[in-house]
Amino acid sequence: MLTQLTVNNFAIVKFLELDLQSGMTCITGETGAGKSIAIDALGLCLGERADASMVRPASDKSEVSARFQLDANPMARAWLATNELEDAGECIVRRVISAEGRSRSYINGVPVPLSQLKGLGQLLVNIHGQHAHQMLLKPDYQLTLLDGYAGHHLLLSEVRQHYQQWRQLHNELNRLKAEQQQREARRQLIEYQVQELDEFALQLGEFEQIEEEHQRLANGTELVQECGFCLDLLYDNEETTIAGLLQTAVDRAEGLVGMDGRLGNVLGMLNEALISVQESHSELRSYLDQLELEPERFNELEERLSKAITLARKHHVKPAELAVHHQTLAIDLARLNADEERLEGIEEELAAARQAFIQAAEVLSQSRQRYADELATHVTASIHELAMPDGRFAIEVRPDAQSSLSPLGIDRVEFMVTTNPGQPIQPLGKVASGGELSRISLAIVVICARKVATPTLIFDEVDVGISGPTAAVVGRLLRQLGESTQVLVVTHLPQVAGNGHQHMVVSKHTDGKTTETCMKPLGEEARLNELARLLGGDQITDNTLANARELLRR
Repeated sequence: MLTQLTVNNFAIVKFLELDLQSGMTCITGETGAGKSIAIDALGLCLGERADASMVRPASDKSEVSARFQLDANPMARAWLATNELEDAGECIVRRVISAEGRSRSYINGVPVPLSQLKGLGQLLVNIHGQHAHQMLLKPDYQLTLLDGYAGHHLLLSEVRQHYQQWRQLHNELNRLKAEQQQREARRQLIEYQVQELDEFALQLGEFEQIEEEHQRLANGTELVQECGFCLDLLYDNEETTIAGLLQTAVDRAEGLVGMDGRLGNVLGMLNEALISVQESHSELRSYLDQLELEPERFNELEERLSKAITLARKHHVKPAELAVHHQTLAIDLARLNADEERLEGIEEELAAARQAFIQAAEVLSQSRQRYADELATHVTASIHELAMPDGRFAIEVRPDAQSSLSPLGIDRVEFMVTTNPGQPIQPLGKVASGGELSRISLAIVVICARKVATPTLIFDEVDVGISGPTAAVVGRLLRQLGESTQVLVVTHLPQVAGNGHQHMVVSKHTDGKTTETCMKPLGEEARLNELARLLGGDQITDNTLANARELLRR
């Protein structure tokens, strides 16, 4: 339930703070005073489109905030919990618009994107504008009203899931068919390339190993010669070697240490150098003993290296990248083959998905048929009360599983009506006049509102084109609705306003330079005068006051 609305610098409102109650609250005022401005501000706060013209002239920003009590709104509480925005059973939404047209949105003090604000707003308030009856002529809106009345959320969710699965398979089939010719040509090319590379079978890292071994064998003679020279120089020469010279230096250093211990470090370093020379000699000897210079192996490597370079050039990659390229082509070939296999089996899967969708849609369609009859009966009874005693309302639900499928099912829904005796029942737009359409729309909205979980309903001049006894019936209907739901009604009809549990009046003031709209709740006497004004215009007489008292008494 909406408990408070605060508006700052919005259009011609400088500041407005409303404390709202349960039941039916009526809002009246002079023509042009801005009766709907609070409703517009609330709509903005709940995610409607914003622009700079909404900011009061000479102000740098406009701000609207709304406080809701959520004790009777489990869906909104669940939404807040899911989005980690809950705050102890209460919710405050706020919207700020700069003079440049930029806007920011907040839920319980947390900045949120506009999409989240809209999502929550749909669970908090349902606004019916003065042009709602025009929406009633649209088939999509008619279907939405019927599903809302029937509470088809779960059935619609199941149908939508089956539709999305069918649609995904349908798109995949179209893609596979469209790509089939191109895919086959590429598959043949890649198949040949993969077969060629499979035969060569170059492994990851193998090219580097081949290149290294090839270089070693190509330089085999020089390696043997240079290794022999180093071995002689280090240790093997019978005359002078590095090891022999170091041994002599070690022996001399030992004598020096005996004379001065501070030379101990020098002796240690010479010993380490001698050991390093001995170890390097041993390593070099072992390498030379294991060095195999096989001409046949060299020829094998020469041939494989040349083949790798040729294939790499053919495939426009570096030789070292050939093995990875081979793997990539093999993966592409497997994917292309899988697509062909997928194409063979997807039609059966698509048919099964379509059948599952049709079954779910038929269950939904049967439920729509049942609730369409129920809603039509209620609307017919309601329009009889609204000065259409010979009116009859019906809802046609026409399932058509052969036409294009929809996430909403297979039905086409059309509201039908006859308003005069002997007149055949026809589509709503072809029969009803503006006033009749307005009354039918109001009847449907009120009846559907009783079945919808939204705890706050706003009717913004939906009684346009209604007067006299019919207006009194409209007022009673809205008051009955207010017994179970918070209802805000912007109206110009005293018969409607007199039915409210609370009454607010809107007035506009100007000093010749600026204009300001205000809204305030009315006490008993002020309300009586406002109803008298609505009944008789600016001149309030004893008769209009008496009529106003009668309205309130009823």
